[in-house]
Amino acid sequence: MTAVQFQLGRCMYFAADIRDATRLRKLGSSTHLSPSRRIISQSIQKRSTVPGKADSHIVARSSKQFTEMDITTENGSADTLTELDIALSPRVVSLQPSKTMAISDKALSMSESGIPVIRLAAGEPDFNTPEAVCKAGIKAIQEGYTRYTPNAGTLELRAAICQKLQEENGLSYKPNEILVSNGAKQAILQAVLAVCSPGDEVIIPAPFWVSYPEMARLADAKPVIVPTLLNDDFLLRPEDLSSVLTERSRLLILCSPSNPTGSVYPRNLLEAIAAVVAKHPRLLVLSDEIYEHIIYAPARHTSFGSLPGMWKRTLTVNGFSKAFAMTGWRLGYLAAPKHFTDACNRIQSQATSGASSVSQKAGVAALHLGYAGGEDVAVMVRAFQERRDFLVKRLRALKDVKLSVPEGAFYLFPDFSSYFGSEVGDYGVIHDSESLCEFFLEKAQVALVPGSAFGEPRCIRISYAASLESLQVAMENIEKALDTIKSLAKASSK
Repeated sequence: MTAVQFQLGRCMYFAADIRDATRLRKLGSSTHLSPSRRIISQSIQKRSTVPGKADSHIVARSSKQFTEMDITTENGSADTLTELDIALSPRVVSLQPSKTMAISDKALSMSESGIPVIRLAAGEPDFNTPEAVCKAGIKAIQEGYTRYTPNAGTLELRAAICQKLQEENGLSYKPNEILVSNGAKQAILQAVLAVCSPGDEVIIPAPFWVSYPEMARLADAKPVIVPTLLNDDFLLRPEDLSSVLTERSRLLILCSPSNPTGSVYPRNLLEAIAAVVAKHPRLLVLSDEIYEHIIYAPARHTSFGSLPGMWKRTLTVNGFSKAFAMTGWRLGYLAAPKHFTDACNRIQSQATSGASSVSQKAGVAALHLGYAGGEDVAVMVRAFQERRDFLVKRLRALKDVKLSVPEGAFYLFPDFSSYFGSEVGDYGVIHDSESLCEFFLEKAQVALVPGSAFGEPRCIRISYAASLESLQVAMENIEKALDTIKSLAKASSK
């Protein structure tokens, strides 16, 4: 008798012959599977011949977690063969990997292999954390301030955040309306999870920070992308917002100054947006203000929650990473009505618990540097503005590149779509922003992020969180690479 191997569900089975295999397959496929666990309610026993286990009984059980084949021999001994089910949650499978991290990783790999790469992809200041902040962290360690803090953060830090929000943003909060987290990213995710139900809509103007849509998906909500225009400085128009709002609209996410565009929403535009929001009782606003101190005159930052009638429906997120060059300290916060911060606090208590005790002491020191970070932050902002002005001048000299001049953050988001469709020798065709960024990385040794990662495939994000010398070399390399494209295009047209 010849044993037959066949597949049922996720597992390979053996049967004595084709007849037994057919019976086993039929029983497995016809048995009712529970939607929640997909467990076959019956077991299958069949006398058969299994390689290495002659004259045995087979008992097969299947579930979503694993598939087993119990083999009982004539002498009563038993073996269990288990095939692990490595399926992932559909919620996780739906997430898109971060293209900013992918480019950064590739650039790092090239650097480690000896290829000099100018990395203008990551959104991280190239300055050191201010000395007073570092000293506060060191002192905390030396004094043994290294234990758990309250889940919501120390009272000292939350009180300092309240004072900062009142003096700099015109926002009035109590310490129990502040939640300190391990970075602003965690604060945003928890806010989305806390207020969104399955099927709710999260309104996200494009270009957007890469994580906003994925966070909505993690909450089983639907990201609704609203395109903006370069000619409007990538700012959301109130009429466009109004056109997409429905009964399912739950959360509008605004980022000012913006990542990736550097655009800053003027107060009058925010007021017009607030008038639209006020007409929808279910609609809340998450205001991501992580870049608020990196802003260039005459632009001014306005906190959305400070607008008339908006405090009660605004969740304000901020942190220490960008303005204070504290990316590795992992410290951010949420300010919102207590009903919302309590909900986010519950999520955090079951996820990470409180932020680092050492980082919180450093955060207090950062808030004591002075208004808007004092001179330590002002020095960084002046350097960022000098770099911005340099890049704007060089990019404007490229006639085929369109540009909106950023008023904040440390990014440029130029439109390079005029180069799409170009064929570049052995490299091939530049189809879109992704292939153009790959071309710049390979031919110019400059790492940039394709605009498709931010919902605007015609553009490329350039981070100028790098020295002016590095930016000068980067632009020279980019210009040479673009000249190569132009010369080949002319040659092919003859």
